[in-house]
Amino acid sequence: METIDNNESLDKLVKTDMGIIKVADEVVAIIAGLSATEVKGVAGMSGGVSAGIAEMLGRKNLSKGVKVEVGEKEAAIDLFVIVEFGARIPDVAQQIQHNVKNAVESMTGLKVIEINIHVQGVAFDKPEIKDEEHSLRVR
Repeated sequence: METIDNNESLDKLVKTDMGIIKVADEVVAIIAGLSATEVKGVAGMSGGVSAGIAEMLGRKNLSKGVKVEVGEKEAAIDLFVIVEFGARIPDVAQQIQHNVKNAVESMTGLKVIEINIHVQGVAFDKPEIKDEEHSLRVR
């Protein structure tokens, strides 16, 4: 099996006896992002301004809040997350690292050498307004 780096499309090519297998960097980012959001205590991913604009236009960015560097055999991943209020951040971060490493390595065959977690915010539950309270204020 031979690995070929295709710089034009940022895909990693693996040549086998039967042909070529391509894994795009975007695929690695999507796998990492989805596996991170499965962790209890993660409220969501923080994607910045461009991701917010894309969501307003109706496009769901599955790699939002994920930056990957993929080499021939290894990958380094940065995740930008928002945690739920009350969650213990070090535990959540370690679980994210574990989930992401397992998912990326098992699905792509790449060795994950680094997973950096950047906590960008804390999500609070919005208190629900009771109908009685609402009606008292708006008479």
